[in-house]
Amino acid sequence: MVNLTTRLGGVELPNPVMTAAGCGGSGRELAQFFDLAKLGAFVTTSVMMRPRAGRPIPRVAETPSGMLTSMGLPGPGVDTFLARDLPWLAEQGARTIVSVAGNSAEEYAAVARRLGDAPGVTALEVNVACPNAEDRGLMFGSHPGAAAEVVRAVRAHTRRDVPVLAKLSPDVADIVTVALACVDAGADGLSLINTTVGLTIDTGTMRPALTGVSGGLSGPAIRPIALRCVYEVHAALPDTPIVGVGGVATGLDALEFILAGACAVGVGTTLFHDPSAGPRIARELEDALAERRMERLSDAVGLAHRPPVNALAGLVPRQIRPEPPATSHPKSDKAEDNAKEPKP
Repeated sequence: MVNLTTRLGGVELPNPVMTAAGCGGSGRELAQFFDLAKLGAFVTTSVMMRPRAGRPIPRVAETPSGMLTSMGLPGPGVDTFLARDLPWLAEQGARTIVSVAGNSAEEYAAVARRLGDAPGVTALEVNVACPNAEDRGLMFGSHPGAAAEVVRAVRAHTRRDVPVLAKLSPDVADIVTVALACVDAGADGLSLINTTVGLTIDTGTMRPALTGVSGGLSGPAIRPIALRCVYEVHAALPDTPIVGVGGVATGLDALEFILAGACAVGVGTTLFHDPSAGPRIARELEDALAERRMERLSDAVGLAHRPPVNALAGLVPRQIRPEPPATSHPKSDKAEDNAKEPKP
């Protein structure tokens, strides 16, 4: 039996598999297929201060090895979430990580003020990939300073025993710089990555397929990008917990993220065709670790960063005996006799 427990900040989770924000609905959708308590944690859709309808349809398009979405962060608002969804999740025994979003640092702070000490909140995930209304529609996560400001605002209004995670976008010049800024601002961990911006064209209408024109690309297509981000950030911040998100569909996908440096993984796009994927991936990950003779998940975290094991390291080297010193060949008896004969 492999010990799959893991830690995010000061919180221990029974296993490292959780949902990705926005992909599990309110939790009721997934609860039809499995017990939510079997997940390491359930991550909610991003909660904002007021209700939002999101973008008009079409806002989802299928792409090769992935999905493109432009949802516009639809949600009921923090009041309804606290009154309806959070208590229900607590009744299911779910460990709930609440994704928080806003259009300004002040709005993030206001949402965190409502959630930061609410019973049933395991952690907060700060979605800094939201459009920044104060900066011409750019994302907070595009700038280390803006991302840090949002994280600092959330951390200031959250109980110290509730971890704050920063969810970062890969669409930046240097994700390590943004990660460092967020950790310096008080983030207890990081979620890597959010979707990457993409576009698809409907060749029937000859127009962008999404109402919002561009959207967020998710699914297996972005897994190599997500792995690169996790690997780079873990190398720079080896003691910071990382949730690896992006194209996790199997236990071996999850193992890749763990080896790159993540201590947990988020399952997203695959839930739309396999709603019970979370528990399945946890079982597959446990089997994969057992096959590699690992007793604990923690033994595999960041293993890809360690020097490769010499294939001959376990062999006892053969004893190499020193060669005897070189000596001249003994002269033949005839040669000795000839040497003794006087020269004429």
